[in-house]
Parts: sequence; C-alpha cells; structure tokens
Amino acid sequence: MALIVLASASGSPGVSTTALGLTLNWPRPVLLVDADPTGSSSVFAGYFHGTQEPTGGLINLALSLRDGGLADALPRETLLLDPEAPAERSAWFLPGIRAHEQAPSLLPLWDPLTEQLRTLERNDQDVIVDAGRLGLAGSAQPLIAASDLTLLVTRSSLPALAGATSWAKTLRGQFAAVGGLSRLGVLLVDEERRWPTVPTGARVRPYTARHIAKALQIPVVASVDWEPEVAEFYSHGARKPRKFESSGLLRGYRASTAIIQSILGANQAALAPTNGGHA
Repeated sequence: MALIVLASASGSPGVSTTALGLTLNWPRPVLLVDADPTGSSSVFAGYFHGTQEPTGGLINLALSLRDGGLADALPRETLLLDPEAPAERSAWFLPGIRAHEQAPSLLPLWDPLTEQLRTLERNDQDVIVDAGRLGLAGSAQPLIAASDLTLLVTRSSLPALAGATSWAKTLRGQFAAVGGLSRLGVLLVDEERRWPTVPTGARVRPYTARHIAKALQIPVVASVDWEPEVAEFYSHGARKPRKFESSGLLRGYRASTAIIQSILGANQAALAPTNGGHA
C-alpha cells in the first residue's frame, strides 16, 4: 500500500483535477481522499456534476472518532468513482468538508485516519490525497509527514514558481529532517501548449522542468500537459472530447502513475533490510 499526497503552494495549479486524473488511471485499487481545507470539492459539483448524493465524508469520520468507531465508519463514507472499472482497478472517493469553517475540526482526525488508511494494505489498495493548498487552517500536515511520496503541484509559469518557492523550501526542510528527501517531488502542470508564439525579446513561455527543479531544488518527477478541454472531463464531468484517449493530458496521467509507482518501488527497496548474504 502506498500513500501519495498532492498539494499546492498557491493559486489554482490543478491539484484536484490532477489527483482525480491519477486516481482514475491508477493501475491498482485506489482511494482518493479529499483533504482540501477550503471545502470546495470539485468531485461532487464537477466530476459527478451534482448527480451523486454527498456523504458526510471526513466530518462523519471525525464524529465517529469521538465514539471510537473510526475503523467501521471509513468504508461507509467512501463512494465508487467509476462503476465500470474492473475490480483490480477500482477507484473510490472519500469526500472532504463542505465549508472551510469545518477544517479546524479535522485536526484531531488526521493522525488516527492515517493509521486507518495504512490498514487498506490488506485490500491491496493505495491512497491518493488531495491536500489542497498548503498552510491553511486544518491542513492535513500529518498525512504529508506520513506519506510515501508528496508531490508539490505547480504550473510552469513564473508567477506559479514564485508562489511555490517558499513552500518548496519548507517542504525540503521537513523531509530532510527525517532523511526523507526521496519522498518529495514536483508534479508539473505544463502550460507549454497555451503559448504558441513568443514575442521577440520577451520571456513569456513557461519554464522547463530543468529550470523548475533548479529553482525549487526539488526534482520534477512527472509532468502533464495542460489541455483544458480534456481536463473538463475530470473537473466538470464533461463529455470526453474527440481523441480523448490519445490526448497529451491523459498520456501524462498514465505516464505519471507509472513514474510514481517506480519511485515508490525504489524507495521501498532502499529501505528494505539486507540479509547479509544469508538465505
């Protein structure tokens, strides 16, 4: 079982859309957790386009925690994202809060919820967390600390990088303090396709992955092309556009899942004890 957290530093880089896109293209059973403290879940209003009755989600889990029933409540609060997906690729969703005022009430929940999410290993199920914007009241910091991989999601423009720089430094410090820098990376939402021309003498095109990794001092482990018309399938529940399956965005999601799996495998192998040559 792996716990992957996606978070942003500022603005709207597409964390929720990316988290959902990765979840629906994940090669194993997976649970998407909406831990965004802003309370603006795009899954119900967007992907489900208002047709799915919301559950209490994290708020109900917080109430169950007080009564000692968190383990039993967790499966009751999850929803199936894609009923047509095969069982070996089933994707589930744990809804978040509905208003930002509820975020502080989740603080006692994060540590015990992390423990419960770890028990999903018996179901061979991974967890992807949409942590939303960093630094807000009620943020899921314990999930970030316990993650097998945390990805700082940013777009490739200069304003996005300026917003990400401070939080990149903070995250580097947190993970370095526990020897976990290999568990930290950047997921780039590449805006190159939106800039077909470059005025002479002006630097308006998005920055490359190499420039971004150097600026943030965190490796860019994956990137996706930003194609709004394709992204609306995930963010707004829109119909799949023509050539959806061959789109750069979908290829990016699928390639990213493979890269993430590879990183998780390498990190796990590095932590595995050696047997000293004995059988």
